[in-house]
Amino acid sequence: MIGIFGGTFDPVHFGHLRPALELFEILELEELRLVPAGTPPHRRPPRANSAQRLQMLRLAIAGQPGFVLDEREIERSGPSYMVDTLAELRSELGGQRPLCLLLGMDAFLGLTSWHRWEEIPRLAHLVVSHRPGWLPEHLDDHGGPLAELADGSMVEEPRQLADAPGGYIFMHPVTQLDISSTRIRALIRNGRNPRYLLPDGVWNHIREQGLYR
Repeated sequence: MIGIFGGTFDPVHFGHLRPALELFEILELEELRLVPAGTPPHRRPPRANSAQRLQMLRLAIAGQPGFVLDEREIERSGPSYMVDTLAELRSELGGQRPLCLLLGMDAFLGLTSWHRWEEIPRLAHLVVSHRPGWLPEHLDDHGGPLAELADGSMVEEPRQLADAPGGYIFMHPVTQLDISSTRIRALIRNGRNPRYLLPDGVWNHIREQGLYR
């Protein structure tokens, strides 16, 4: 199985990397593709440019087997829609290869605002990370299309995802680190040290490039 983990990564930090590693291991993925957005459709443009964000990701995942930097959204013109990325991967990898889109709970709860969101579960499984103690039945509180999507699609064991190319939802608790790129940028802007919130190599690159000041 192939995992896909998207984001602006502006900058990448341990709040991205630790949950990604835990899901990589629990799913027994062949590889996890980290896909930085070129032009995010739902937020302001990244503060660091594409080359800088790519380099920070390279430094962050160096030496981690199975983690792969995928530059397709940076190279593709126009808004970086995940549905287009998944369609490209499906075309490249074939119709039967299981693909797993990794999402945090906040992203999953906002899925219906995504471009052509109904196509996404047909292209890949949805693997949703959440805080310990969260229960799938909490989805009923949100109702609507998400509850309908989850009804009949939820699986309890990660090995079940290998039985189909997409269409299932798997939820799993992960270590939740209260770290955000916004907070890191604010620390740097205010002359404070963000060390231990992100890999040393990333922090060194930020200082060398004079980012986020």
